[in-house]
Amino acid sequence: MILTGFISDTFAASRLLKFSTDSPFIGLDYSFQIFDRIENSNGFMWNTMMRAYIQSNSAEKALLLYKLMVKNNVGPDNYTYPLVVQACAVRLLEFGGKEIHDHVLKVGFDSDVYVQNTLINMYAVCGNMRDARKLFDESPVLDSVSWNSILAGYVQKGDVEEAKLIFDQMPQRNIIASNSMIVLLGKMGQVMEAWKLFNEMDEKDMVSWSALISGYEQNGMYEEALVMFIEMNANGMRLDEVVVVSVLSACAHLSIVKTGKMIHGLVIRMGIESYVNLQNALIHMYSGSGEIMDAQKMFNGSHNLDQISWNSMISGYMKCGSVEKARALFDVMPEKDIVSWSAVISGYAQHDRFSETLALFHEMQLGEIRPDETILVSVISACTHLAALDQGKWVHAYIRKNGLKVNVILGTTLLDMYMKCGCVENALEVFNGMEEKGVSSWNALIIGLAVNGLVERSLDMFSEMKNYGVIPNEITFMGVLGACRHMGLVDEGRRHFASMIEKHGIEPNVKHYGCMVDLFGRAGLLNEAEKLIESMPMAPDVATHGDTEMGERVGRKLIELQPDHDGFHVLLSNIFASKGDWEDVLEVRGMMKQQGVVKTPGCSLIEANGVVHEFLAGDKTHPWINKVEGMLNEMAKRLKMEGYAPDTNEVSLDIDEEEKETALFRHSEKLAIAFGLLTISPPTPIRIMKNLRICNDCHTAAKLISKAYAREIVVRDRHRFHHFKEGACSCMDYW
Repeated sequence: MILTGFISDTFAASRLLKFSTDSPFIGLDYSFQIFDRIENSNGFMWNTMMRAYIQSNSAEKALLLYKLMVKNNVGPDNYTYPLVVQACAVRLLEFGGKEIHDHVLKVGFDSDVYVQNTLINMYAVCGNMRDARKLFDESPVLDSVSWNSILAGYVQKGDVEEAKLIFDQMPQRNIIASNSMIVLLGKMGQVMEAWKLFNEMDEKDMVSWSALISGYEQNGMYEEALVMFIEMNANGMRLDEVVVVSVLSACAHLSIVKTGKMIHGLVIRMGIESYVNLQNALIHMYSGSGEIMDAQKMFNGSHNLDQISWNSMISGYMKCGSVEKARALFDVMPEKDIVSWSAVISGYAQHDRFSETLALFHEMQLGEIRPDETILVSVISACTHLAALDQGKWVHAYIRKNGLKVNVILGTTLLDMYMKCGCVENALEVFNGMEEKGVSSWNALIIGLAVNGLVERSLDMFSEMKNYGVIPNEITFMGVLGACRHMGLVDEGRRHFASMIEKHGIEPNVKHYGCMVDLFGRAGLLNEAEKLIESMPMAPDVATHGDTEMGERVGRKLIELQPDHDGFHVLLSNIFASKGDWEDVLEVRGMMKQQGVVKTPGCSLIEANGVVHEFLAGDKTHPWINKVEGMLNEMAKRLKMEGYAPDTNEVSLDIDEEEKETALFRHSEKLAIAFGLLTISPPTPIRIMKNLRICNDCHTAAKLISKAYAREIVVRDRHRFHHFKEGACSCMDYW
């Protein structure tokens, strides 16, 4: 055409340009070169080039071309404006769309139904339903596109009432409108209405079925989604990846891998297995149902992996307990987003790998990714378990500094951390600052106050909780009964236990019974404790106090019921040791060995200068052990001056008194206290978390140390907090 000169012919050139833009094997840059070299280009050519840019997802180039068209005085026509308005809609450029609307009004194309429809659609897509509806109501001519466009806007906005009004007024409801309504009703949880509308439709297409099945899946009605999918398939409807993804999600939630595998087979027969969304749904279904090898096979065999594929696989490994494989995948993934970090950080926290949780969080901070609620909850939980108060406070400060919303879950986690680190005032500040409080928030407050020795305040909060109309659950009563146990409030404990069953209809579990047995045992009401054990509808999980004969009888019964429970063996061993029955002690140890039961060693955690240190009973491995032993000797001298005499009754070994005293002085909490005196400057309290119940001797020693060194010492043991100050403890020696 160039050689013959036909390129100068407007009609011939326009045909060439149209062919070039329509051909998938010719690049748009080449088409634009043709367009740019046409001397007498007309409106058709400009429209052709703009349409090509919009179809190739280059809407901004279409808008630039329109500006050039106006500048060159090429008259836009009734085909031009819908294209330009569509370009604004694609890029959500409402301001640009309004400018085009002004042009339309000036040149008088506002009565053209095609132009009007694209303007209604543009305003609706940009979320401006006021102007979209104004245009719709003022339009002299409305066709099915007009009605569908305004309906689609209300559907996108989630406005069910207005969408229903439009739908009911439609002169002719077509299948597109009905499908839009099914999508909206499903999204807004009105599934029965969606089902009713579906059944009323004279004609249904693949989208109709897919919309209803997706609605069932989105609302947790997974079995209904599967039944509808089977019916859809039986009716010979064509299936696409959208509906299959919904059904695979339903299989994942129901953990029915067998059905999922059948659907996988169907996908292969349909030849759509290579779709990335389907690949991800299959990986998620297999990994979420514990079939990690099938998920791995899918992942390794896929050529269309995206971010979701990697994240699904990491989450799957974490769920199956393959933490190292998840981490290896995380380390080599091409790009890490917030979901990737959340999956791996939460996974470490869920598998009690708390130190790694914090290390990963610090690594994430080096990048530009802001943590979400899931990550912050996991990190705060890790701080709680490690007694890493300084780091927990840093996270709280980060939340405040960045203006992050503290919802129920995040607020409750923060409150729990402060309570479990003995910082009651900080916990109360968090609780009072929470806009929304769930039952879990009240539970954390009630339990936290009780374990910190503020029993009366804890029970007052329980009353306040009920006054606010918050319904207590079984965890609430664990806190209330625990509060009664901490202070030996037998009558109050009985009253709450009765109200739990009679007033609130909550069936007590083994822990509720345990609290009551412990409460009776500590008060010396051993007959009542034994009767309660006999009346329990489940195997007991409690220890008794005081009467050694009854304790021995109950201890043997507990071991029969749970032979692998280390606490029951230790309880019975201590009862025999207290009477000097060393042969029976050896018998219990033999039973433990035979059953493969290992006694949990005493372990104490202490945070100093932002670093958490761990001490085991009799520890010799800590880098500071020489300095700690020097401090232990100094502590021993000071304690003797305070009148301290080691309580060797609890040392369950047939050894001489001097060896018993040495064993007592190497308990993990004493090592941690010595380390705290060396590393933590006053007036900062020495905070220790212990995995077992603090023994009588350590309790006495801690009281005297707090007086001798004028230091506040906070010990959180297996059951409660002990705030030692000026020679006294918050538990008032009742624990």
